[in-house]
Formats: sequence, C-alpha cells, structure tokens
Amino acid sequence: MSTFTSYDGTRLAYTEVGTGPRLVCLPGGPGRASAYLEDLGGLTAERTLVLLDARATGHSEVPADPSTLRFDRLAEDVEALREHLGQDRIDLLGHSAGTVVAQAYAAAHADRLRSLVLVTPTSRMQGGNREDTAAIMAARSAEPWYPDASEAAAALQDAPPAQQQALMRAFRPFYYGRWDERTQAHAATADRQMSRRAELGFAAGIEEVDLPALLEGLGQVQAPVLVVGAEHDAATGVAAVELVAGCFPQAETVVLPGAGHFPWVDEPEAFRSAVAGFLSKVGA
Repeated sequence: MSTFTSYDGTRLAYTEVGTGPRLVCLPGGPGRASAYLEDLGGLTAERTLVLLDARATGHSEVPADPSTLRFDRLAEDVEALREHLGQDRIDLLGHSAGTVVAQAYAAAHADRLRSLVLVTPTSRMQGGNREDTAAIMAARSAEPWYPDASEAAAALQDAPPAQQQALMRAFRPFYYGRWDERTQAHAATADRQMSRRAELGFAAGIEEVDLPALLEGLGQVQAPVLVVGAEHDAATGVAAVELVAGCFPQAETVVLPGAGHFPWVDEPEAFRSAVAGFLSKVGA
C-alpha cells in the first residue's frame, strides 16, 4: 500500500498490483474500499492496477470537509493521483458508482485521459431509470435463492435504515451471474468494506453540480472509451450501457453473457479479454 496527499491535504491510499502499464481503478459502492476489485479477473497479467481507496474508505483518511466526498470532488483526487504518479496521461477504469467519478474526471480533464473503461455503469446522470432491472431479476425466478432475494428487493424500497443491511444481504444474489461459493465469498466482503460516511457524501449537494455542463464535457472527450455491461446486472441494468456510451464521441460497448454487476468475478476470462483487448487495440 502507498499513500499520497491530495489537493486539500487529505492523505489517500492506493495499492499497485500486477505488471505492465498502469491502469488507475476507481471502486464503486458508493463508498466501498477498492479491495473488492481484486485483480479484475487476472488483468494484472497485463496491467499494473492502481487501486485507489476514495477518501473516507479503506486506508484513506476522512477529509476535514465533508463536501469533498461528493462525486465531482472525488474526481480531483484522481487528478492529484495522476500528478503523484508522474503520468502525463492516464488509462482510467471505473466500476459502478466509480464510473460517475470517472466521467466527472473525463469531463474536467479530458486532455489527461488516454483511455477510459466504464464497467457496469449507472446511467443516472444520463437520465436512466433502471427500468430493465425488473425483467433481469424476473429472469432468475427458477433459482433457489430467488424467493428470498425477490422479497428483500421489494422490502428495500420502504425499509427503515436499521433493516436495510440485512435486506441487502438477502438481495445480493441478484448482483451476480451465479450464486456459488466464489460469488458468495466475494459478496461477504461488502459489509466490512463499506463506509457509510463516504456513501452518504457521494451525492450530497448534487443540486450544486452543473450536470448538463458535465454531460456536454463528455462530448468533447477524444480518448477511446469502452463501456462494459453484463447480462444479469440487476444493480444498474443493461440499458445503461448504451445510454452512457452515447455521451462519448468514441465509445464501444460489450455486454458479457452470464455475468452480473461484478463481471470479473462471474466471467473472469471474458472480462479480461474484453478489457485487455480494448486497451491493446487503442495502444493504451
């Protein structure tokens, strides 16, 4: 583990693992430590992953100013990391909520971006409403865990905070393309990796963010973009893939069969092939 000091004096932690050119990786949650990204399905054989713990998560410090936990402010930590690493431009990967930070970075620092990979992105900035997730969940109705997970999904909408964690545990099979020993072990790490402070701060004060300007900025990004979706992603859906990709001048998409919201866990070889192939093709 290494650390650096960001723009406001907050000390942030990151881990480098693998060989080859660096790929800066932003975790989702929001508010989850980067450890759950693991080696991104063996991508470490071709890239050095720079796994950043966002402020107030993992081994990174809690900032003095809570407003710096907002997603667009987190993008400035990415710029501070780029400077710390001494890279003129970076290859950047974001997962889930981390794709929002990655897009904010792309809009603000397009000239510092060499390539961008967005994995199972949320499309809330683009006006997406996850309508397709209901059908994605219903398609799993034959699986033994479905009744309990479906009941938890319905209850989550109106559940008080004290009940939400238990309901989320029951819902977790929907995040994966299969529910076996491997995926259950990955899901079990979520509770200890989450920071409630970071989660709440991610969208706090979002009304102050000029979202139309941010989206307009994405249209100016000249770096190549890959948007990775997953067939069984009941968290952010599959429709989000095209919505997000449509904001960029140069974006290609891939939807991985059999995979869920964490495609490197469900289908590591397919995920690694898609991402490594893209990075190799664009010369990143």
